[in-house]
Amino acid sequence: MAVPSYWREMPRRYRLEAGKCNKCNCVQFPPRLICPECGHREFQVVKLSRNCKLITYTVIHVAPSQFTDQVPYPVGIVELEDGVRLLAQIADCPLEALKTGMQLRIEFRRITSDGEAGIIHYGYKCVPVEA
Repeated sequence: MAVPSYWREMPRRYRLEAGKCNKCNCVQFPPRLICPECGHREFQVVKLSRNCKLITYTVIHVAPSQFTDQVPYPVGIVELEDGVRLLAQIADCPLEALKTGMQLRIEFRRITSDGEAGIIHYGYKCVPVEA
């Protein structure tokens, strides 16, 4: 990812900022220019909840080159308390402990880096909520 586009995405990546339509209250993540529900163009910025539940998941066994040291690793679709669904890597959870419906929490962690002297990319990963 190019440096300018990486910097433009930082607010939504680091603070989980979404757009909430001023007309129909539909929450969109990432934010959009036009509401897909009603066509309205005015939004307010809202901060999404970090609490979520696992809807479905898969385990990656053959990964892209920058993630080969992490295989096998789970990736899942999670639903936040706000109703927004995200695709995220699941961390700190043994594969055999994964189950749909489990409660997770979004944390910001290192995802990858561009070489030894390159940019370190951070993003969100989901971790189990301790009972």
